[in-house]
Amino acid sequence: MKLSIIVPLYNEPDTVLSVLDHLRKISLPSFVDDKEIIVVDDCSADASLKNVQQYRLQYPEIILLHHEKNMGKGRAVKTGIEKSSGDVILIQDADLELSPSDIPSMLNAMHELNVEFVNGSRYLHGLVRPLASYRRYMVNRFFTFLTSVLINVRLTDMACGYKLFTRSLYNRIRLKENRFGFEAELIIKALRDKRNNVAEVPVKYFPRREGEGKKLRTSDGLKILWTIFKYGIVRMN
Repeated sequence: MKLSIIVPLYNEPDTVLSVLDHLRKISLPSFVDDKEIIVVDDCSADASLKNVQQYRLQYPEIILLHHEKNMGKGRAVKTGIEKSSGDVILIQDADLELSPSDIPSMLNAMHELNVEFVNGSRYLHGLVRPLASYRRYMVNRFFTFLTSVLINVRLTDMACGYKLFTRSLYNRIRLKENRFGFEAELIIKALRDKRNNVAEVPVKYFPRREGEGKKLRTSDGLKILWTIFKYGIVRMN
């Protein structure tokens, strides 16, 4: 198995290199024969792109792609997947809110349960985590509950950035969303494709505030709700 790790990057100059360090050094399960790390800069307006370019002088195995204009996280992920060669794809945010140390447990779950999709969950029992925004938590719980009802599968964290899936599944579901709504589209279409084909794994979470670079805004929440409606109720392809 070859693992392709896609790192969508937008204005994260202070954390992206730490993320790459963690990803390079992580010890993967024995059934993973190879990995590649693909960073897709979504037209960052700060030193993010330059920092990765300089990092690649020391670690040229890191693949770096760049959008000439900002197109959204979903589009960045799709750009990375189009250039990737792995059998399995992992989305890794560049902000260190999610720890790469959880990647092996996600891969093990996929391998042991023989599923094509593993969703990270910040809210499964068994983890000690810092307190986060209660309003954001409640919005996510509402979105997760709504998604669970519409697809008749109990989820605990629809909006978690950690998504691990096979290339064959990705090729079947044909994602269309380019911004934050793509995560809702991804998990809804994956569960529509095959209901017992998804597992959830608890992941550690280190939340940031908006002043620390948090990207998601209220307007993005409304767009995510519309995405859930489109693919969960209307069932657009």
